[in-house]
Amino acid sequence: MSCLAGKLETDVEINAPSTKFHEIFKHRPHHVSNHASDFVQGCDLHEGEWGAVGSVICWKYFHDGKPKVAKELVEAIDDENNTITFKVLEGDLMEHYKNFRITIKCIPNGDKESVIRWSVEYEKIHDEIIDPHTLLEFFNDLSKDLEKHLAA
Repeated sequence: MSCLAGKLETDVEINAPSTKFHEIFKHRPHHVSNHASDFVQGCDLHEGEWGAVGSVICWKYFHDGKPKVAKELVEAIDDENNTITFKVLEGDLMEHYKNFRITIKCIPNGDKESVIRWSVEYEKIHDEIIDPHTLLEFFNDLSKDLEKHLAA
């Protein structure tokens, strides 16, 4: 029997300041679809306000060849370390996982470059569910798409 809980990470190097990447996910996640529409089709605020811990947002995204949704709680924001954590409350991921958290850490690498560390922590419903490696690929591709806008 395999372990039901896990954590995966990927680092993505981008040619854009870490603060810009952090700011778009903190204050303007609804703009992500304007710059990476192949991956994200929209982001709506359901409760609270943009950029505030405790707010609830709903992402519409395209992953593994299908349109999907994720309703997420903004669980933590650390501006000093350019980190934001989302806890998935509802949506497609919750069909396979009891718990799912996504953390984005934007690490400066010089003045105009960054390393974006995407971490997912999860607990599967049962041991036949595969680890979410394709979601890390999605985050990698999304980061590279956003890089084009944020580097400008």
